Formats: sequence, structure tokens, C-alpha cells
Amino acid sequence: MSIERARAYLAARGKEDRVIEFTVSSATVELAAQALGCQPAHIAKTMSFDCAGRTILVVAAGDVKVNNSKYKQRFGTKAKMLSHDEVEPRVGHGVGGVCPFGVNKGVEVYLDESLRRFDTVYPAAGNAASAVRLTPDELAALLPGAQWVDVCKEPEHE
Repeated sequence: MSIERARAYLAARGKEDRVIEFTVSSATVELAAQALGCQPAHIAKTMSFDCAGRTILVVAAGDVKVNNSKYKQRFGTKAKMLSHDEVEPRVGHGVGGVCPFGVNKGVEVYLDESLRRFDTVYPAAGNAASAVRLTPDELAALLPGAQWVDVCKEPEHE
């Protein structure tokens, strides 16, 4: 089960106590914000892309969208999200619970600058009813090799 994979990853790094499980769905930014009682912007959504055959994840604030020109400039190709059926086999977590913790070997993780606006962000923890409470710096520290990028549009409203 995907949440167990994410939980094991976090436990190995001393952060298992940060996992929050819900009795309701947190599969979308809006549902996760409702479950946590926070603004949608604080949800650290993890978007999965095919990047010329590579699988990449971009973790970004819940209130932003990918800027196609910035994405192409950074990654050298047009942004192409994985299809629903591709996500779990390629990433290791299913749609609604995609997170950067305990992903399949070879998956590249990038953190969008939009996350740095907040003291606390909440990425999923491997299933559609979970989250992890972290600061952006803690998130980055948990993901050795992850790089900060600027590939999203400015939020429409703060």
C-alpha cells in the first residue's frame, strides 16, 4: 500500500509522526484543505509529468498552475502530465495520493518556488486520505537530490 511506503520513507528520516490520516478524502487540493482546515494554497500538490521518457514530479503550492513556457525553458520539453493509468506504475503512488516520499527508483523530484511563501505546507502521504505537515525547508531536507525550480504561474490571488 502506498501510504505504508511513504510512511516507511518518512520513518527512516524521523518524520513519521508528521503523517496525518483522515476519515475523508484529501484527493484534491480543495478536499485536502477542508480536511486540514487550511487555505488551499498551503497544500503541496505533487504533479506527475512525462519529460521525454523520464518521470518527474513537481511539488507546488495548491493555488498555482504550471507555466508552460517556464516549464519548457527549465526541462527542454512541453509539459505533459502522466495519464491516470500511468501515474501509479511510474511513480509508485496512485492519483490522489501522489507525493514525493518513497517513489519508484529513477523518479526525479522538483520543488517549485511557490512553496517558499509559507511556513507550513501539506503534501500527501501516499494515499487519498493523508497529508504530512512540514516546512518547505523540512520538505527539501527529506528529499536529497530534489531541486528548487520556478515553473509555475503566480497565484491569481493571495
